[in-house]
Amino acid sequence: MRNSDFRKNLIIEWKRKKIDFSTKTFIMGILNVTPDSFSDGGKFFDPEKAVEQAFRMEEEGADLIDIGGESTRPGAKPVSVEVELNRVVPVIKAIAKKVKVLISIDTRKAAVAKVALAEGADLVNDVSALRFDPKMASLIAEEGVPVVLMHMKGTPETMQENIYYREIISDLIEFFKERISFARQMGIEEKRIIIDPGIGFGKSIEKDNFTILKNLAKFTELGKPIMVGPSRKAFLGHLLNLPVDDREEATAAAVAVAIMNGANIVRVHDVKKMKRVAQVVDAIKMA
Repeated sequence: MRNSDFRKNLIIEWKRKKIDFSTKTFIMGILNVTPDSFSDGGKFFDPEKAVEQAFRMEEEGADLIDIGGESTRPGAKPVSVEVELNRVVPVIKAIAKKVKVLISIDTRKAAVAKVALAEGADLVNDVSALRFDPKMASLIAEEGVPVVLMHMKGTPETMQENIYYREIISDLIEFFKERISFARQMGIEEKRIIIDPGIGFGKSIEKDNFTILKNLAKFTELGKPIMVGPSRKAFLGHLLNLPVDDREEATAAAVAVAIMNGANIVRVHDVKKMKRVAQVVDAIKMA
């Protein structure tokens, strides 16, 4: 099956909102309202700067803006619900009625997701795939919003320790089958589930991330939109011996391969340039 054929049937609808993946690859702009994220930690910690960045990403062509108040970089320690809410709520409040793009709340905590959705967020991006907070699945089912289920080994604090897979692609596919089944049992509509293989989250820096990108098309068998987030990640820096702020071309290459192999959403820091990459690859795929 051609990728374009697969994408024809991928549509998410909820609360008068719609994402039609048959039209293009969607760009999710990363907005970390944290002091310690691996790439832009502290840069948008000030709410005013975060709001300015959200408007900038919309102007640059983002389809979604992913707002996170807790770093999930390797080794990161969790923060309290109160701290996370104090970081993300002012930003969501400031932009919710002013931007036309969708707002994603990047959180593992149901209490944070609940407030964020009430303040104007449209969907939940859960790096724990509903495993961290036992209340998250029922909240998402009740709210009727889409959810991103991401694969990660352990927690951000421990995920790069003792990395082992029997066979990484089949292991991840089995993981997603189980998580999708769990989500459905909890009342989440299957047509509102997005999967993310978790580039950089409990994957070997030398090989695993490259293997996922190379074999991404295998995840289309799950029939779910696929999100991929390779932007500025350590595996790119390790390969090229480059610091985090000099991985633009490497990110572009990873984004291009991801889209060519079936990614429906790419989660990136540099919206303007990666949108151009996506447009070119989309044109090639649809030719």
